[in-house]
Parts: sequence; structure tokens; C-alpha cells
Amino acid sequence: MEFNKIISVAGKPGLFHAISQTKSGFIVESLVDKKRFPIPSTNNVSLLENIAIYTYDEEVPLLTVFKTMYEKTEGKETISHKESGQKLTTYFSEILPDYDEERVYTSNIKKVIQWYNLLVTSGLDFSAVEAEEENSEKV
Repeated sequence: MEFNKIISVAGKPGLFHAISQTKSGFIVESLVDKKRFPIPSTNNVSLLENIAIYTYDEEVPLLTVFKTMYEKTEGKETISHKESGQKLTTYFSEILPDYDEERVYTSNIKKVIQWYNLLVTSGLDFSAVEAEEENSEKV
């Protein structure tokens, strides 16, 4: 599974792996139940590699946040996204200490943690993603 093909679809829970593109949208596979189905182009689709988290200085790519979480948890799942808002914000400030608290809401933190746990459960190795990026930059 490639990180650059993982998408989020507005209105649908979970994450999806983009299998192929059609004239009218995408064919995706759910990371939760592995079912494949079409997503029409009228749906809002976001590639995870294009999402970033606001900090006071810059925008940090979501992949960087995931890698930090991966190192902190040694490749295991982290806290549940269903924890209290206070626990989630405390945990997230350990991961990304200078995140912009005015623009990054608790709901955003919940989603990031939920996505991370889903990706780890699905077997995505963030250390391998790093190696892929470095190889593509050298080309």
C-alpha cells in the first residue's frame, strides 16, 4: 500500500486506497473492510499526502506528523480517538508541540489520531514510506 494513494472521502468514514481512476471518478478499496466501490467525481476527495497541520511557523505535512507518532509508539497504535478532548490535545501537543491551537480543532486531532490508528492497523510501515520518498527525490 502506498501512502500517496490513500484518500479521505467527505461524508464517508475511514480511509480508502485509490485503486484506479475512471472517467467519472475513482475505484477505491476501504482500509477497514477491504471492499471496493466507485467514488463519483462529485464527492470531495483529499489525498492524505496533500493535507498539512497548521503550526505557528509553517504547515507541517500530515506524513511528518504520522512519522512522529510512529516513532513515539514504536510502530503500534496510539491512544483512541474517543478519548476526552483534553487527553487528545495533551497527546497531540507532545507529537507536534507548536501546533496552532486556534486553527487546529479537537475534531481535527481526533481525525488525525483515528487515521493514524487505521493506517497502522492496515499495515502501513511509515519507515518504508520515508525510504520511498528519499528514492523518488534522488531520481
